[in-house]
Amino acid sequence: MAEMMMKQLVDEQGLNSIIKVESRATSTYEIGNTPHPGAIAELKKRNVPIIKHVAKQITTQDFDEADLIIGMDEQNIADLKQMAPISDRDKIRMAYEALNSTAVIEDPWYDHKFDRTYRQLAEVLPIWLEELRS
Repeated sequence: MAEMMMKQLVDEQGLNSIIKVESRATSTYEIGNTPHPGAIAELKKRNVPIIKHVAKQITTQDFDEADLIIGMDEQNIADLKQMAPISDRDKIRMAYEALNSTAVIEDPWYDHKFDRTYRQLAEVLPIWLEELRS
């Protein structure tokens, strides 16, 4: 959801040529899978363009190439910091840091509250985009 929503924001501001957005997994559980049907339904309901996507695990190259890596919850952050080369750990940020909050973006896979996750992402992603712009 976050990748598609952020790509929409980037596209709306005409920043496709300078900002690249890709999501990555920290575990191997969903590798190769397409987004959950509930996520797709929520994005369609909100008129977010659906892109072809399969889950991919984050790599050392991803850490090296990224300017910013946003994790959604404490476990994501812990996993990312463990996986990241030491020189890239400062690129890792919690999603709600954008609002100076310790809140987390809850994974809707467990409770199917895709509308809540959409609202949370809609709250933080525009702020991260502004940070990238500056």
